[in-house]
Amino acid sequence: MILSALHKRMGKYLLLALHFFLCTQVIHAQFGGSSTEKVLTIFQEFNQYRHENKFDKALETLNEAANIAENNEDEKLLVDTYHQYARIYLEEGDYDAAIFYWDRAGKFLKYNSYSYGQAFHLYLDAALRYTEGNNFQSLKLLEESRKLSNNRNLTNNILLLEAYIFTNIEKYDDAVKNLHALIVNSDDQERAYLATKANLQLSRISVTLNDLEEGVIHSKAALEVAQKHGYAKEIKEAYQQLSNIYEQTGDFSQALTYRKELEQIKDSVFNVQKAMIESKSADKIKFEHQTNELNKLQIKNEELSESKNRSEITAILTSAFLTIISLLAVSLFRNNQIKLKTNDLLYTKNKELELARDAAVSAMEAKTNFLSTVTHELRTPLYAVTGLTHLLLEENPSEHQKEHLKSLKFSGEYLLNFINDILQINKIDADKLEPLKIEFKLHKVLTDVVESLQQNANENKTKLLLDYDPNIPKTLLGDPIKLSQIFMNLVGNALKFTKNGKVEVIAKMLNQEEDQVKLYFEVRDNGIGISEEQQKHIFDSFEQGSIQINREYGGTGLGLTIVKSLLGLFGSTIHLESELDHGSSFYFEMDLKCDRKAVDEVAFELNNEDFVFKGLHVLVVEDNKINQVITKKMLTKKEITCDIANNGNEAIDMAKANTYDAILMDIHMPGISGEEATRQIRKFNQDIPIIALTAISLDDSLDSFYAAGCNDVVTKPFKPEVFYQKIGENIFKNRVQGSV
Repeated sequence: MILSALHKRMGKYLLLALHFFLCTQVIHAQFGGSSTEKVLTIFQEFNQYRHENKFDKALETLNEAANIAENNEDEKLLVDTYHQYARIYLEEGDYDAAIFYWDRAGKFLKYNSYSYGQAFHLYLDAALRYTEGNNFQSLKLLEESRKLSNNRNLTNNILLLEAYIFTNIEKYDDAVKNLHALIVNSDDQERAYLATKANLQLSRISVTLNDLEEGVIHSKAALEVAQKHGYAKEIKEAYQQLSNIYEQTGDFSQALTYRKELEQIKDSVFNVQKAMIESKSADKIKFEHQTNELNKLQIKNEELSESKNRSEITAILTSAFLTIISLLAVSLFRNNQIKLKTNDLLYTKNKELELARDAAVSAMEAKTNFLSTVTHELRTPLYAVTGLTHLLLEENPSEHQKEHLKSLKFSGEYLLNFINDILQINKIDADKLEPLKIEFKLHKVLTDVVESLQQNANENKTKLLLDYDPNIPKTLLGDPIKLSQIFMNLVGNALKFTKNGKVEVIAKMLNQEEDQVKLYFEVRDNGIGISEEQQKHIFDSFEQGSIQINREYGGTGLGLTIVKSLLGLFGSTIHLESELDHGSSFYFEMDLKCDRKAVDEVAFELNNEDFVFKGLHVLVVEDNKINQVITKKMLTKKEITCDIANNGNEAIDMAKANTYDAILMDIHMPGISGEEATRQIRKFNQDIPIIALTAISLDDSLDSFYAAGCNDVVTKPFKPEVFYQKIGENIFKNRVQGSV
């Protein structure tokens, strides 16, 4: 419902953009023979007069159409005629008259199934709301109108009104798209007129976007068509637009020319007299229609007054009903106004939030890339520190030297753990982690974790125990690396806070259905425990309970954060139960798939003591000279000989020319990367073990290493025992399996 209070706030300029039409197919369906031709002629004349700004003539033709509709008692034609009255008064800025006829059409539509009339009514409603500034509500009404009728001319007019709305809300690309479609449209009814309006609007958009040259082109195109067809209003608009554009460009001569043409049109006696005549004609016709409506109401009142009792009751009920409806209408209108203002405000705020979000994303990306670069670059020199320390410790240093070297080794390992934690958190924040789905043996994963942390347990005089359920399938499908990281952090954290105590690693099978198993894991200790207050923040980054705990026990405070995030990748959640001075228990459940075919197979495993390294010959691919020396010395300790390749291209050539037991491949090198070198080697050698050595960064993916053809991965700086274990596993496993 459109209230008259809106009218005062409507702008005349925007109304000139509104153009509607009549559906000739509907008219043909309503009349036959000469009546059809007569009605068609009337509306053709009406459209011509409207386009030429002959307001009085247009009203006269509509009045003739209204008489035909009345005489034939054709309510659909009357609806169409009322709509045209509303349309032309709206274009002329007489909002009261426009809404009067729009409302009259709506009353007839309540009792008639007339899809085109309903579509036209919604379209006109959208135009009224658009003039008020309710852009989003108008767009919604236009979409509803489009659903009710697929008439080409209606569609074109919807495109035009949408273009104006898109311009208002600064969706210039959408507006330009609509307007270009109108310029090339093939509809016969209003082709030239719509093209003129489209060119004028394109000119305004071009000026807004500071493309004055394009604005001139579209204004002249509009002027040419308007002059050819006698579109008076559009000629004025084109003159005005060209004058303004040339003023902005500094071409005052051209601006003055178009300004004179505009003033000449405005000052003509003809136009003044025309306006006076049109005003009188409009008032006369509006008066006649309003009088007619009053007469109809009077007749109805007289008919109702024949039965006094019924009339009184009806009057009371009608008054009550109208009062309620009026109150509801006012309430709905106010609510709609609030909603529309809220929508506009939300639109503005959303834009601000989008800008803030983009800035935040950029800042996060900058932070992520910085941390990734720093951590990656720190690994290379740290490799030299840890590697040289290991070599010096094995060269029988004096006791006081040994003490210093152990301190240096501890510091290097602490720094390495910190760098690894930072990189892991960085990857999690950047959504760079995805779980693998490969075959692995859970018992071996947990055993390796326990064995690798046994020295830490011995230093704290703490028992480290593994309670493993034998019913768990031997072979599972999942990500053993991330699972190992989870337990390394949980068990390492438990050992850190437990002295002269006990730490248990528990793995139980809850149930198994076909190839799916549900497992229960727990890391339990009887250490210092965690208070209820500290438990609320224990999984936050850099949280270890207190500053005193940080100083006494050390650590980065990132381990439990990493655990929580990694478990999230598996769809699992970490839980905590703890009591001060009585220890803590971290537990979670996890769903994994098992390979039923491999359940009863005996796992192929080798231990360090099974390896005989003497006589092995490997290729080391490394561009850093210091790393070359350290890696060669570490291999020499195990009586392994090696050749050195300084880059990927050398590695490919040497692998073709020589026979090696394994290749140790650095990933990040100048020229071609280690991944690409591996892919090239695999083209002519599928069997040789290739172990990737990398100071892994944010963008590195273990999946990509394996996809390239690597058999295993060792991250720099690596522990010597891990280094030797990986070499032995891959060489000797390959030989044994090849002989089977």
